[in-house]
Amino acid sequence: MSQSPSPETQTPPSRLGRWLYWGLVGAIWATIGVAVLVFIYALDLPDTDELWKIGPKAELSLYAAEDELIARRGRRGGQPLQYKDFPPALVQAVTAIEDRRFFSHFGLDPRGLLRALTANIWAGRTVQGGSTLTQQLAKNVFLTPERTYKRKIQELLLAFWLEAQFTKQDLLALYLNRVYFGAGAYGVQAAAETYFNRPVQSLSLGEAAMLAGLLKAPSRYAPTRNPEAARARAMVVLGAMREVGHISEAQAVAVAGEPVSIVNRSSDAAHYAVDWTLDQLPDFVGRPRADLDIITTLDPRLQLAAERSIKSVLNQYGDARNASQAAMVVMSPDGAIRAMVGGKSYAQSTFNRATMAKRQPGSSFKPIVYLAALENGLTPSQIYEDAPISVGQWQPRNYTQKYLGAISAQTALAKSINTVAVQVSEETGREKVIDMARRLGIRARLRPHPSLALGAFEVTLLELTAAYAHFANGGKQTLPHIISEVITSSGQVLYQRNAPKALPVVAPHHIGTLNEMLRSAVTQGTGQRAQIKNLDIAGKTGTSQNWRDAWFVGYTGALVVGVWVGNDDNSAMARVSGGGLPAQIWRDFMVGQKSLSAEVVLPGGEAPKGVLRGLLRRFFGG
Repeated sequence: MSQSPSPETQTPPSRLGRWLYWGLVGAIWATIGVAVLVFIYALDLPDTDELWKIGPKAELSLYAAEDELIARRGRRGGQPLQYKDFPPALVQAVTAIEDRRFFSHFGLDPRGLLRALTANIWAGRTVQGGSTLTQQLAKNVFLTPERTYKRKIQELLLAFWLEAQFTKQDLLALYLNRVYFGAGAYGVQAAAETYFNRPVQSLSLGEAAMLAGLLKAPSRYAPTRNPEAARARAMVVLGAMREVGHISEAQAVAVAGEPVSIVNRSSDAAHYAVDWTLDQLPDFVGRPRADLDIITTLDPRLQLAAERSIKSVLNQYGDARNASQAAMVVMSPDGAIRAMVGGKSYAQSTFNRATMAKRQPGSSFKPIVYLAALENGLTPSQIYEDAPISVGQWQPRNYTQKYLGAISAQTALAKSINTVAVQVSEETGREKVIDMARRLGIRARLRPHPSLALGAFEVTLLELTAAYAHFANGGKQTLPHIISEVITSSGQVLYQRNAPKALPVVAPHHIGTLNEMLRSAVTQGTGQRAQIKNLDIAGKTGTSQNWRDAWFVGYTGALVVGVWVGNDDNSAMARVSGGGLPAQIWRDFMVGQKSLSAEVVLPGGEAPKGVLRGLLRRFFGG
């Protein structure tokens, strides 16, 4: 009869055994935890019943004030394309650059994930993505773009579900029908029409490679915005196709040498105005869910003239004067936007410098200072001493570094004398100057510092131009606007602008006095380059410190036009002042509009009533 060994004689479990035991326990609990987590996230998965239902997208048609079509945005969805509708070159290009093992993996590509992880670690940043096309489809259709663990787990679960429910051909068709290709084009059919004006079935190898290249960064590589980057990316796609054996070396070289023609459906500069219009649209009608006709205040002829004047002057003088960008806003005195140019080239940059760039206006802010002073009792003939002054420890200096001695307020404004502007501001009170700016519609950050008088605080070109519109309309409240009416395809009017009663914000006699002072700025002062024979013009130049910004805002009785010139990186130009390139751009533009403005004089003068009535009807629609 055997006896059990005593506790003293039992062999203790080995360290390896303990590790195996606790490792097994940990693995079991980890599996349970993952299963619970997956179960919880699976309960929150979105509905997949309407996966194939793409539905029509709202098509927005924008018209000028005279009913001329300016642009169309959005596309009608139509019936989704099937896999058989895609040319082989497109399928090969997309899979070669985005997911080489798409037709063999199960929704997750471990090799691709490991390769991307290694590349990212080696680079010290994210340079590659490891998501498969199925994962991208799950994210694009069902999930938000937020970067969370929950979203990644749900993306993987949905990818597995999609792989189990659909064939590879159906998955690729679903993906290409929905993915974004830039320039407002969702789906490959819309992209083919947007960039090449042809159906998907007719795409060439080079065009297919370019579309496939857009998937990495649609906005950056969109050929309408950056054609060189789009072509360079297409070369990368062709290289990937050659690596996997879809095309030969000779084919890649041949296609690389073939030009790809990009469709340009509208004038370059009109895009800035169209973008700004669509930015305003939700405030009036909410998110568009049906086809809409949008009637704007734009004048295509003025739009084209504005674009041409900017390009002409910058192409001729920009490089020599280190001035790479310019913007222009053209409005009627009631605030209706007639033209808007946000930069030299929309294809190179969609950033709208007319509405989004905040820059120092320099002396172009001074009319606001003098208008506040006129309300405070200033007269144009009042004498000031142009000499070195100090406000605390701050010492303003004149642009010319010279001093003129005793001069009138009108001459000081015309010649843009800084020392006098500061004296006028200090006598009037900085808070009164800020109040005047607010009444004229400037919402930018302004502070009661002595440098306020010299335009040291940043504004947008749109704000400043709208402020000057008050000078052209006799001191009545002006709100810049571009949308007149919004109508559905069935004829229902969703929005119709009813011009508010033009409330006076400044007394007309003060406006009349300021207009006379700003006429002197054009005829005798810093804005002389803007003069046009037999045309009643008032305006003011502005130049910020170190030649970073140059402005000219001028107006007649019919048009108010603001121009800014500078560089996006805020670098100095080669001594470009507001009386230089901006005034020249302004004049080049206005010469062509002389016949529209000659008979409409500024407040304080008179014009033949019949002519005035006709021009008012043309510009204000009344």
